[in-house]
Amino acid sequence: MASKVSKYNLFSGVGLGAAFLMANSSIGPGFLTQTTVFTQQLMASFGFVILVSFLLDIGAQLNTWRILTVSELRAQDLSNQLLPGLGYLIAFLVVMGGFAFNIANIAGCGLGVNVLTGISFQWGAVISCIAALLLFWIREMGKMLDNFTRIAGTAKILLTLIIAISSHPPLLQALHHTIIPETISSRAIVTIVGGTVGGYITFSGAHRLLDAGIKGKEHIADVNRSAISGIVISGIMRFILFFAVLGALTHGAVLDHDNPPASVFHFVAGEFGLRVFGIVLWSAAISSVIGAAYTSISFLKTLHPILAKHERLCISLFIIISTFVFVWIGKPRQLLLLAGMVNGLILPFALAVLLVACTKVKLMKGYRHPLWMQVAGWIVVLVMGWMGYLAIADWATK
Repeated sequence: MASKVSKYNLFSGVGLGAAFLMANSSIGPGFLTQTTVFTQQLMASFGFVILVSFLLDIGAQLNTWRILTVSELRAQDLSNQLLPGLGYLIAFLVVMGGFAFNIANIAGCGLGVNVLTGISFQWGAVISCIAALLLFWIREMGKMLDNFTRIAGTAKILLTLIIAISSHPPLLQALHHTIIPETISSRAIVTIVGGTVGGYITFSGAHRLLDAGIKGKEHIADVNRSAISGIVISGIMRFILFFAVLGALTHGAVLDHDNPPASVFHFVAGEFGLRVFGIVLWSAAISSVIGAAYTSISFLKTLHPILAKHERLCISLFIIISTFVFVWIGKPRQLLLLAGMVNGLILPFALAVLLVACTKVKLMKGYRHPLWMQVAGWIVVLVMGWMGYLAIADWATK
């Protein structure tokens, strides 16, 4: 009986918090912009991209969460034990990818505040930066992450569902082309997978579980449930937003170039829809800022004791510098699209390292990773590696 209670508490507390941390990290402003732009390009066939990305996400996340929690090591530490110095490279790539994402997240915050209040993107970003810093400094960090991400994630899904229902999407056509697409875009798949589980997002939930002391073979079932829950949450939100955009486009919506998803909400529900979008975008962006900062610094804090000692300060600097770069550069739409692609390219390399590490029984404390999971993981590595190459070639020609 005690064991059952322990598992229930884990899944309803830290486990569900880790799932929402991963899901909220992926359901950011880039998520909204990418889904809207690619739905406009592919229409109903974008459902196929979501389905493929969902399957790739499962292969990436289940492997990553289980390998890290069973080994009881964060990704950079496991990589360093596999090959000295490799963890530093992984940390550098993930932190740089997380930084690119966080600039985009801050951009999303600026856009959200702009929609709600009319003030400039830049001032909206600065106000949101201050709000994120307050969240990290005024509450116990672990509880803040778990509670805030659950509330923000639930609010985003429910508000977007209202818009999706109101847009009257062609559901049968969408479901048909989700299985049998008219058009397939490797660039869209790489960008969407990168935006969902690429870069730092792959490790956000697993590192949260490790920080909470959830590790070892005895927690495998709970870790699996938490990982799958995170993927399902982000998948549900992706399909809901896809239906909302598809319905709006089918009924004649014209997307604004600088803020495509706002056009959808405005077309479907007028000024009310625009305010709903502002809330959805800001909550998506601020929760992604929190997830990106927390996870990126989790890659650095074990590399030197000073970084671990001053974790909150490092997170704060990460957020402040991201805000400064956005205010200086601007161009939120381009940043949101590029960030997903950059992180999609990091995924195959980082996952390949973990899959090699999981074959080392000593590193895995006697645990033998299931063959089917290794095969699924390597399929993700090969597919994302090849599609990443195609996406780069496609990007270079435009």
